[in-house]
Amino acid sequence: MEKEKITKEDVNGAAAQATEIPISSIQSFRNHPFKVMDDDRMKELVQSVKDNGILNPVLVRPAAQDGFEMISGHRRMHAAKLAGLTTVPAIIKEMTDDEAVIAMVDSNMQREELLPSERAFSLKMKMDAMRRQGKRTDLSQAETKSESVKNPGTTCGTQFPKLEDENRSREQIGKESGISGRQVQKYIRLTELTEDLLNLVDQKKLPIVLAVEISRFSVELQRSLYSYIQKNGMINKTQLDALKKFNYENLTDYSLTQVLNDAVPEKKDDGKVIITRRTLDKYFSKNVTTEKRQEVILDLLDRWKRGQQKT
Repeated sequence: MEKEKITKEDVNGAAAQATEIPISSIQSFRNHPFKVMDDDRMKELVQSVKDNGILNPVLVRPAAQDGFEMISGHRRMHAAKLAGLTTVPAIIKEMTDDEAVIAMVDSNMQREELLPSERAFSLKMKMDAMRRQGKRTDLSQAETKSESVKNPGTTCGTQFPKLEDENRSREQIGKESGISGRQVQKYIRLTELTEDLLNLVDQKKLPIVLAVEISRFSVELQRSLYSYIQKNGMINKTQLDALKKFNYENLTDYSLTQVLNDAVPEKKDDGKVIITRRTLDKYFSKNVTTEKRQEVILDLLDRWKRGQQKT
């Protein structure tokens, strides 16, 4: 169905029916944080679409210029394309920008395979949208009616000029997302990471707890830390704590390397030398007993020692 043939009742109806619309008329949601990857899950989804079609309609809104903007269903639409479909069933709904953001985030937040970066940016987008809306999130429906009576200047019981209590908002967002308000705050902090470091978090190479600490550093210092990680391996909390004690914003790459290296405790040498049987099998036939192997090794060490003394 073309956009101009959709009636106002179709768009705004409380129980809008799914309508087949051309995939070519749908554009992605602007800056949506969810990655659509051609992985094993996508292959399974494509096969499901081939076998059964799209069972769950996508959610779109009319676009400003022409066609539609995807709210929920980017993966389903991509699978439909790969399956050779040209249309998808869609529920079309008029939404403001902020309503669209919240609907887009809520519809994706329950996915089990969400990457930390996807969760981080989606939570930030929802928080920003709620801040712009100025919604109170701590009132029940009955309480909002009472609040509107106490504050007759508001146009709606849930509308306020400004979102003043972000802690309350984080708790509400966390509750809706199945996590705590503190976790919401930590995830949003991840959006301050450079792309390279955030990729390490997605790859489970950089723990979230360390990534949150690193996110408080400047972009320049984050880049230096990433360079250090690439050359020396992952850093730990002890190294970060050592870095914080310095005027780290003015550290050169060389100085930063020194600080991080000095914070790593030296490994103690316990004097043990372990040679596995597999290693010894390279030099002895399997029918040589353990006692004989030890005798040969000690004899060779004795010869090596005498040679060292002569040298």
